[in-house]
Amino acid sequence: RAAMQTDRGRVRDHNEDFVIRHEPNNRAEEETSGWLYIVADGVGGADAGEVASEYASQQTMAHYIEGNGELNPGIRLVDSMQTANTNLRQLVAERNQNKRMATTMVATAIIDQVAYIANVGDSRGYHWRSSSLQQITKDQSLVAKLVEEGAITEEEAANHPHRNVILYSIGSEKRPQIDLFEVALIPGDIIFMCSDGLTRHVSDKEICDILGQEVLEEATSKIIQLAN
Repeated sequence: RAAMQTDRGRVRDHNEDFVIRHEPNNRAEEETSGWLYIVADGVGGADAGEVASEYASQQTMAHYIEGNGELNPGIRLVDSMQTANTNLRQLVAERNQNKRMATTMVATAIIDQVAYIANVGDSRGYHWRSSSLQQITKDQSLVAKLVEEGAITEEEAANHPHRNVILYSIGSEKRPQIDLFEVALIPGDIIFMCSDGLTRHVSDKEICDILGQEVLEEATSKIIQLAN
């Protein structure tokens, strides 16, 4: 079961986030492609961020579904995101008025009770189990790198003047770094994915509590309401 929702928020006049999913229609699709969910966030300040997030997500999904079912699903997912990166850069080259389009992306493919989570940028993937929430992905951002190196604290990162700077994105370079994680699933687990528009305002504890108390559709709406 899955619930998906996106919201413009209270600051910008348009929504640069995009969500999309592919769920199998039959047993054959379940075995070859499984379930695929994508969250993308057009990079702020870039031209047509909303175009970048939608286009890159659709290209990633198309390449994944058409891809080699014999490949490891995680490798297949990363390859699909890299190809979507090339597609987006080609789109930009064809549109002279848009000098740059880019997007973060976190994508999860689920096959045989394993979640393969790939991400680029600072959109996140979490794993909820038995009232405990763990961030699986690592933010590819300047402040996250500074925290990891011990240069600043988590508290300083929250208000850092460069907290919007991401290190990699789909569309920004020929071959961005895409991280891949695997999570073995059991019944009752939840994979939670979101853009930084949510995690900038809602704490992991708040997300965890809501996921544990509400059905998925209500939890999704409640978490967005809390961010707003």
